[in-house]
Amino acid sequence: MKRFNWQILLGLSLVVLSAFLYFVHYLIFRDTHHIFIYLLGDLAFIPVEVLVVTLILHRLLTEREKRAMLEKLNMVVGAFFSEVGTRLLKSFSNFDPDVERIRKDLVVSKDWTEQEFRSLSQHLKNYEYIIESKKGNLEDLKSLLVGKRNFLLRLLENPNLLEHDTFTNLLWAVFHLTEELEYRIDLKQLPDSDYEHLANDMKRAYTLLISEWLVYMKHLQESYPYLFSLAMRTNPFDLNASIEVK
Repeated sequence: MKRFNWQILLGLSLVVLSAFLYFVHYLIFRDTHHIFIYLLGDLAFIPVEVLVVTLILHRLLTEREKRAMLEKLNMVVGAFFSEVGTRLLKSFSNFDPDVERIRKDLVVSKDWTEQEFRSLSQHLKNYEYIIESKKGNLEDLKSLLVGKRNFLLRLLENPNLLEHDTFTNLLWAVFHLTEELEYRIDLKQLPDSDYEHLANDMKRAYTLLISEWLVYMKHLQESYPYLFSLAMRTNPFDLNASIEVK
């Protein structure tokens, strides 16, 4: 309300100031005809000013703000993969009995073109993900996720995520899986129906995670070559990946 009152006060002040200046003009020159000619000319130009300000300048400012917001969001995504995402991908792949079908496809290189990223993205959308919750080590997965619980919560509190639905869905899927694992005391003594339930939760997170990882890798390749170099050397799907630069 205070902000609204301030705007009204400013508007009225400007109108009064304008009227005062016109009055001073009249006192000096005593020429109402001249005053009304310029007044009408100024009024006639208002639609053009509105066009320039609202449609052109506003759009430019909006695009600039959007780019700045996306840059901040990419920083959040980068923090996620640096802190937990990359290790989570490697852990999930241990539960995927068919991971060899896509392993080679996910070995991204610096020479990849936009078309190659797009083709792989489409291929992954058609890929039938399979997760067997008994195949890998659920205790290790639980330890990883529970240890990063507070980090995931802080990410979910970030207001920039409102502009990135897919990444938000990924965080919710990972956080839900974290809770599912945390509430289970003994992950080695579960009924088959519960293992199947966990497999579905893992599959949901795994599917979203790979998709976001590919988008993130493309972003690094285009904007941050030095970060992309590290991402290639720590690629969880590349069996020959080495942190050492060779």
